[in-house]
Amino acid sequence: MPEIANTAQAQAWNGYEGAHWAAHQDRWDAVNAGFDQPLMDAAAITPGERVLDIGCGAGATTRLAARAAGPDGSALGLDLSAPMLERARATAARAGLGTVRFEQGDAQVHPLPPGAFDVAVSRFGVMFFADPTAAFANIAGALRPGGRVALLCAAEPAGNAWLTALAALGDLLPLEGLGRPGGPGMFSLAAEGAGAALLDAAGLRDVRAEHVTAYGTWGSDAREAADFLLDSGPGRHLTARVDSAAHDRVRARLVEELRPYEAGGVVRLRATGWLLTGAVAEG
Repeated sequence: MPEIANTAQAQAWNGYEGAHWAAHQDRWDAVNAGFDQPLMDAAAITPGERVLDIGCGAGATTRLAARAAGPDGSALGLDLSAPMLERARATAARAGLGTVRFEQGDAQVHPLPPGAFDVAVSRFGVMFFADPTAAFANIAGALRPGGRVALLCAAEPAGNAWLTALAALGDLLPLEGLGRPGGPGMFSLAAEGAGAALLDAAGLRDVRAEHVTAYGTWGSDAREAADFLLDSGPGRHLTARVDSAAHDRVRARLVEELRPYEAGGVVRLRATGWLLTGAVAEG
């Protein structure tokens, strides 16, 4: 793997976090799939275009981009996580998508070919940079003149029902600022204008930030959703700091917090994001 500047995130996504996402690709895609259509609509990928997917994870959005670009186009997924990329390659191969490829690398410093892409997309993969200014500049440099971006990042923490459910457990868990905007982390670009400012600094034109909302499926019932959430990276980090008796109380309380979201055999939770768009100046 080429040079890594974002070492803390590389450790996380090549450890438990990345392994969990890779093992549960379908479930994580169900959590985030509500954002796919707004992202692809904003990207407006046309046949023959070359797409760069930043923080592609297990490759769901890379595959969507490749299908939109058609047989004469291409899609490159870039991510830090070896476990997730292994899953991404296997899934793309089973789907018969020969125009997709994946690279392991840090978008802050990865040697992206200048002007090689028509579009850069990301579904929640741009919030984890240790140096976001460098990362956004590197991404912009990989776009041709007139190239464009469509990037999703998490918006206000209170708009995410999974987080408010965990926040209700503050008397049982050492939350210590979980969900506080700042970086690098999921909510590093949650403050209004933060992501747009980075695109402006990277030299993009016509920058916009649209607030979007979607609902994701977290499980078939409150118990399954609670177990999945507590087994995820954030949940595991929190529960590792309490004893087994407290863990049982946490699980029971979380099940009750999620119970109101049960409907039609699934638990659906609201999430919010900023959909960032902009374009590189023509030559």
